[in-house]
Amino acid sequence: MNLLAEGVPPASIEQASGQAGYPAPILQLMDELTLTLFRKVRDETRAAVEAEGGTFDDEPAFAVLDRMVQEHGRPGRAAGAGFYEYEDGRRTRLWPGLIDAFGGVADPAANPAAAIPLEDLKERMLFREAIEAIRCLDEGVLETVADANVGSLLGIGFPAWTGGVLQFVNGYADPRDRQRRTTGPAGFVARARELADRYGERFAPPESLVARAAEGREYRDAPLAASPSARA
Repeated sequence: MNLLAEGVPPASIEQASGQAGYPAPILQLMDELTLTLFRKVRDETRAAVEAEGGTFDDEPAFAVLDRMVQEHGRPGRAAGAGFYEYEDGRRTRLWPGLIDAFGGVADPAANPAAAIPLEDLKERMLFREAIEAIRCLDEGVLETVADANVGSLLGIGFPAWTGGVLQFVNGYADPRDRQRRTTGPAGFVARARELADRYGERFAPPESLVARAAEGREYRDAPLAASPSARA
């Protein structure tokens, strides 16, 4: 939703998420889950962070959530109105009011966000989730690489073709680099820095990833030790 807040045309967001391999276009998926759920998760996360003395970082996406629910009364498909319009429970089209509410006209001459390359839109979605997964691994929220990969596929709908968020990092190859000069974690770090320069520090690669890339290491779980009976 940060893309929507920046004025990226809604149809471009849906096209990019579909081409990235998500189970459904992202705005459609959010309608299905309901925006009130995302607001509840946001509020509970903020309360938990602040209870521990931390600072919760607001993002433009949160303002989109609040305005969609409070100002426009469009919390999702269950209510018959969200990012999409519905008739008799059937999704018909993107809500035309999105353009008036958040910008997003498709003319690059009138809206610079409409000129963002499709590849950048796709990778902003993928990279943001991968970077958050790495932070969760660093903080012990995720204990294993397998947990991160399986959880991302089954829990948050990360594109199946990647093998999971951390396997995406392991196998990353910049689609613009046909010679595949820098791949894997090192290629991911280079591309993340490029995205951070263009779109903000939230895309900056975590230091743990930078160190891993410099050492030429991928994300792998340590092999389980064989039991005495297996060694016999």
